Amino acid sequence: MLKKLFSIVVISAITQLMSAQSGTVTGKIMDGEFNDVLPFANVVLKGAATGATSDFDGIYSLELEAGSHTLVFSFLGYETKEITGVEIIPGKTVELNVTLTPSSTTLEEVVVTTTSRKNTEASVLGLQKNSVTLLDGLSSEGIKKTGASDIASAVKRVPGVSVQEGKYVYVRGLGDRYTKSILNGMDIPGLDPDKNTVQMDIFPTNILENLIVQKSAAAELPADFTGGVVNIITKDFPSSKQMSFSVSGGLNPDMHFKDNYLTYEGGNTDFLGFDDGTRKLPVSSNLNIPIPPSDNGTLEGISRSFDRNMGTKQKSSMPNLGLSFSYGNQFNLNNGNTLGVIASLDYKNTTSFYENFDEGVYQKRNEADEYEMRYDRRRVGDLGINNVLLSGLAGLSYKTGRSKYRFNVLHLQNGESQASLYNQATNISNQIRVTKHYLEYKQRSVTNLLFSGKHSSEDASFTTEWSVAPTRASIQDKDARLTTFIPNDDGTYRISSDAGYPVRLWRDLVENNIVGKIDFTKNFSLFDRKSVLKFGGLYSYKQRDYGIYSYDIGIRTVPGEFGTGDFNGDPNAILAPENIWTPETNYGSYIRGNPQPANTFDASQNTGALYISGEFKPLDKLRTVVGLRGEYFTHIFTGQNSDGTRELDNETVSDNFDLFPSANLIYELNDNMNLRGSYSRTIARPSFKEKSLVEISDLLTGLIFIGNLDLVPSKIDNLDLRWELFGQDAQMFAISGFYKYFKNPIEIVAYNSTAPTNYTPRNSPSAEVMGLELEARKHFGFITDGLKDLSLNLNVSLIDSKIDMAQEEYEARSLYPKEGETIEKERELQGQSPYLINIGLNYKKDEIGLESGLFYNVQGKTLEVVGSAGLNPDVYTMPFNSLNFNFSKTLGKEQRSKISIKADNLLGDDRQSQYEAFRAENQNFSFRSPGREFSIGYSYSF
Repeated sequence: MLKKLFSIVVISAITQLMSAQSGTVTGKIMDGEFNDVLPFANVVLKGAATGATSDFDGIYSLELEAGSHTLVFSFLGYETKEITGVEIIPGKTVELNVTLTPSSTTLEEVVVTTTSRKNTEASVLGLQKNSVTLLDGLSSEGIKKTGASDIASAVKRVPGVSVQEGKYVYVRGLGDRYTKSILNGMDIPGLDPDKNTVQMDIFPTNILENLIVQKSAAAELPADFTGGVVNIITKDFPSSKQMSFSVSGGLNPDMHFKDNYLTYEGGNTDFLGFDDGTRKLPVSSNLNIPIPPSDNGTLEGISRSFDRNMGTKQKSSMPNLGLSFSYGNQFNLNNGNTLGVIASLDYKNTTSFYENFDEGVYQKRNEADEYEMRYDRRRVGDLGINNVLLSGLAGLSYKTGRSKYRFNVLHLQNGESQASLYNQATNISNQIRVTKHYLEYKQRSVTNLLFSGKHSSEDASFTTEWSVAPTRASIQDKDARLTTFIPNDDGTYRISSDAGYPVRLWRDLVENNIVGKIDFTKNFSLFDRKSVLKFGGLYSYKQRDYGIYSYDIGIRTVPGEFGTGDFNGDPNAILAPENIWTPETNYGSYIRGNPQPANTFDASQNTGALYISGEFKPLDKLRTVVGLRGEYFTHIFTGQNSDGTRELDNETVSDNFDLFPSANLIYELNDNMNLRGSYSRTIARPSFKEKSLVEISDLLTGLIFIGNLDLVPSKIDNLDLRWELFGQDAQMFAISGFYKYFKNPIEIVAYNSTAPTNYTPRNSPSAEVMGLELEARKHFGFITDGLKDLSLNLNVSLIDSKIDMAQEEYEARSLYPKEGETIEKERELQGQSPYLINIGLNYKKDEIGLESGLFYNVQGKTLEVVGSAGLNPDVYTMPFNSLNFNFSKTLGKEQRSKISIKADNLLGDDRQSQYEAFRAENQNFSFRSPGREFSIGYSYSF
C-alpha cells in the first residue's frame, strides 16, 4: 500500500514538473472572406510534427514547451499564415486568434511577426472588418482599458453610443425606444420594465467576451430596433482556469460622510437588495376599507397594522462599496469531450445625496407680449438614495466533436431606497406652500435562464443552432409614502384636504417571458465561390400583470367629524398608537382606500418570426447579403380606464404581420479597406403601458402617465454607407453616413393644456434622421517608437432630425404665439441627440503592467419631453460634460495583483433638464449636482 502511494506521489510530481515546463496556446481560426469560423483548419509547430486541427467552432489548442515558437496556420484554398514570436510561458495559456484569407490563385505563405496573444481590441476589429452588417464593439480587454468594472462605464467609447442615467445605452443618439439589448443573442428584460435596453451597470467586465453593437439590420436579427442592437456576449469556454476577486470603494465629497443625509427606517435585508417583509402590504389588495362609524370594529386593527414610519431622518452617508468574484475553467473529460464552467458574483452598494435638488412644472403665459414662464409647481429640497445591486451568473458548457451545449443562469437583485424632504410651491392651479416627506423603496429582480446548442455536420457545411430563454421579472414599489404639511403663520403645521392627506402606495409588476429561436446555416458554392444560406425562426411570449394599490390616511380631530391634523409637524406621529382612531373615541388617524381597477391591467405580447438570407460573392471583391424577415405580432389587453367608461377583457389591441427586407453590400477596396452600403426596414412598437388604458401617477414628481390605445407601431426605413480602413496594432479609421425615415413615430407628449402634469404617448405623421459618424483609433508611434504605447480613440457623431408634427400638436402650439415667434410645422425628434463626442487618451505599458487613461464624453442638448399642449413648453436634457480618469498597475512578479484608481466627473458638471420657450429664461424641469467621485480598487487573480 505504501509502495503504491509512493508511486502515485512520484508520478504526480513528475507530471507537475513536466507541465510546469510547458504551456498552451489556444484560440479561434476565422474565415477572412466571411464573418465565420474556419473549421478543420491546421496549425502546426514549424519544423516539427506537433500540430492540431480546429474544431467545428474554429477553436484549436496546442501544448508546447516553454519558449518562443513559430506557428503555421493553413487551410486548403486559403493563404498559409506563419506567426513568429509566440511566447509560451510555463503553466500559462496564451490566446492567439488568427484569420485566414482565401488565396486568389496559388497558395502563398504570409509571415506575421507581430501577434495578438489574447482577445484584444484587434480581435473585435477583425470581427468588425469581416462582418456582414455594420457594427462596432469592445473586447473585454478594451473595456478594461477604461478602468471600468461594468459595461456602462466603458461602452461610451463605441462610436455613436451614449449612456443615459449612468446605465442605459442609446445608439446614434436615438432614444431608448430605438435601441435593443440582448444577452448572448437572446432577448432579456431589464430592471426597468419600460426600457427596451437592459441596465448595463449590472454586468461586470470579468465575465464578458465582448460587446457588439450592430447598427444595420440583417434578416436573422430582431426587427424591433433602429439605432442599434447591443449584444452582450459572455464567456463560455475559458481557455484556462481563471479566478479573480476584487474590492473597491468610492468617495464623493459632496455626498458621503454627510451627517444631514436623508433616509428612513427600512428592513434588515436592505443591504442585500430586497425587503425582509417590513414594507409588505398588511391587508388584502381587494379589501374595501369603510369610512369609520363609531361601531366599526375592524378599522382600528387595519390602521395599526400599517408601519407607522412616515418621515425622513438624518444620518451620516456612507461611501460606495463594490465586491466581485469570478471563476472560469474547462475540463477535458475521459470521453474526449470538454466541460466549461463560469461563475460570477457582483455586489454594489452606492449612496447618492442631492442637496438642493430643483424640479418644476412650468407653463407659458397666455399674453403674447409676456415671454417669461411661470411655474405651476416647484420643488426644492434634499434627496438621499441608497442603491444595492447584487448580480450572479453561472454557466456550464459541454462540447463534443460536433456539438456544443450551453446553460446559463443569471439573477439580478436590486433594491433602491429613497428619502426626500422638500418644500413645494404651487402657483397656478392652487396657490399654496407646503413641506413634503417622501419615502420610497423599489425592489426589482430578474431571473434569466439560457439553454442553447450548436450542432455541425461531419464536414461543418451545415450547422444548426437553437436557444431557449425563459425569464421572470418582478418590479415592486413597496410602500411609497407621501406626507404633506402646510406651514401656519405661527410656525405650526397642519394636514388638510387643501394639500392632500398622507398617501401610501404599492405597485406590483410581474412579467414572464419566454423566447425561443432556431437558426440553420448551409455553406455552398455559387459563382464558383463560397456562399452561405441562413434560415430560421423565433417565437417570443411576454406576459405582464400590473397593479397599483393606494391608500390614504384620514384624520378626525373632533369626534365624528372630518378635520385637520397638526402632529407638531412630525410625520411619524400620524400613526402613533395614541393617535389611531378607535370606536370608543371616534377620532384620530385611520387608513382608508378602495381597489382601483384603472390602475390594474393584465397584458401579453406574442411575436412569431421566420427569416431567410443569402450571403454570396458575385464579384471577387464584392460580398452581398440579402434577406427577408417576417414577423407576426399580437398584443392582448385586459383593463379599464379611470372612470370605468371603457373596459377591455382579453381583447386584441394589436394584430400585425410585417415584412422586413434587408440588404448589405461590402466591397473590398483592398485587404485593409472596405466600402459598405446597407438598406433595411425595422419597427418600433408601443410598450405594454403605452398601448393601454392605465393612468399611473408618480408621487414624488406629481407627473401622471396616461396610456393610449390608438397608438400604432412606427416603421423605419434605414440607409447606411461606410468607408473603413484597418491598420496594424488595432488601429483604424472610419467614416459613416446614415439616413432613417420614420412613419408614425411614437413620442411622449403633454396630454393637454389644462393638465400640465399629464403625459401620454402619441403618433406623429413622419420623421427623418440623418447623421455622420467619424471614428479613429491611432497610437503615436508615427512620431517616435517611444510613443507607441500612447493611443488616441476618437469618435464623433453629428445628427440632424426633424419630425412632422401631428395636426393636433401644431394647432395646440399655435394657440398662444408670442410676438415675433413663428410656429414651425417641424421640430426635432424626441430623444434624438444632435451630436455625440467621445475622446479617450490611453497609455499602456504591458511590460510593467501599467495603464492609464483620460476619457471625455458629451451628448448634445436633447428634446426630452414634448410640451405640445398649448401653454406647455418643451423640456430638453442639457449636455453633461463627463471627464473621467483611471490609473491601474499590476503588482508582484507574476502580476496577479492589481490596484486601480479612478476619478469621475472631474469637471464637476451638473445634470439638468430644462424648459425652453421663445425669448424666455430657461427653467428647471430637473436639476441635480452629482459632484466628483474618487475610487480605489484592488483585484487579485488566482
